[in-house]
Amino acid sequence: MSETTRPLVQTNERPLSLPVNWPRRLAYIALAIYAVYAASTLDVSWARIVRGLPQGAHFLSRMWPPNIEPLKMDLMRQGLVESVEIAVLSTFFGVLLSLPLGLLAARNLMPAWVSWTTRGVTALLRSFNSVIVAILFVKAIGFGALAGILALIVGTMGFVSKLFAEAIEEVNLRQVEAVRATGASFTNVLIMGVLPQVMARFAGFTAYQLDSNLRNSTMVGIVGGGGIGAALFTAYQRFDYDYVFTILLAIIAIVMLSELASVQIRKIFQ
Repeated sequence: MSETTRPLVQTNERPLSLPVNWPRRLAYIALAIYAVYAASTLDVSWARIVRGLPQGAHFLSRMWPPNIEPLKMDLMRQGLVESVEIAVLSTFFGVLLSLPLGLLAARNLMPAWVSWTTRGVTALLRSFNSVIVAILFVKAIGFGALAGILALIVGTMGFVSKLFAEAIEEVNLRQVEAVRATGASFTNVLIMGVLPQVMARFAGFTAYQLDSNLRNSTMVGIVGGGGIGAALFTAYQRFDYDYVFTILLAIIAIVMLSELASVQIRKIFQ
């Protein structure tokens, strides 16, 4: 009998079906119910959005065309340069301080009491937004770039040290044990057994944090931490919306250039 005339064999077997994950479904349903409840308590409605559309259109119309007066462009250039300097310095010192924190927080290299204590410290550093930390430093040491740098260093230590610790915990311990079996010291074990496995990820974390600090430098500047944020906040207060739009375009351009630089940095260490 040929392949085309061979009768199909029918079976009574039922197709396999995956088990229903009821906890996940219940979690989605609970999340949806809470979202509806939160929207009702916070007065979130389409009516308010519709009423705000004309005001938003009027606000955007006042932003065009961008203000490119030479004096204001010079002030914007100075603010952008200061923001870049704040981002670079805070990333450098923040990552430098995050390395020992990340090592101490790694549970596969340190005793439990050391790793959990360090993780508690990093969690404390992550508890507050950079703007709140910047306000504290502005009150402590006054207005200026130093307050913004210190605030972003604290934020960098909180997040990067956690990422460093997680990357170290995922290393291949066979390579670490092989270096340790040669009688190498703990420092040499880190240099020869741990760092080669995580160096590419460290570079990626650093590039990401530089990009993040560049954006956050604008926010800390609004509360007195230096950088372009101060000029942006002043322009808002003066209702100088065309100059605000010019600053926003410059910030977008700087962030895009930072993203391109981050990609190149990751390629170098891969």
